[in-house]
Amino acid sequence: MDQVRETSCDEQKKLADLSLLLLYLSSWEEPAGANGKDAQVRSWKGYRFDVLDLLESGQMIEQRYNWKSVLLTPKGVERARSLCRLWKEGAST
Repeated sequence: MDQVRETSCDEQKKLADLSLLLLYLSSWEEPAGANGKDAQVRSWKGYRFDVLDLLESGQMIEQRYNWKSVLLTPKGVERARSLCRLWKEGAST
């Protein structure tokens, strides 16, 4: 059976940032509901559970065990946009 390699704290943070960026890039926006809910940014959760848990503990996403998608929080969307800008700046050099 395959074993997951242990990752350092720095690697775990990088993996969380990359996963957040991919979640954002593959997300969609659900319009505000008639019940007064704000528009929500969602993405399918096909990522490592430990990484999703780390993003949730950092208040970047919200997830429930019975959801097939995650909700990107405003903090998560802003962080993902920042990562996008950093990636674009790095790609242009």
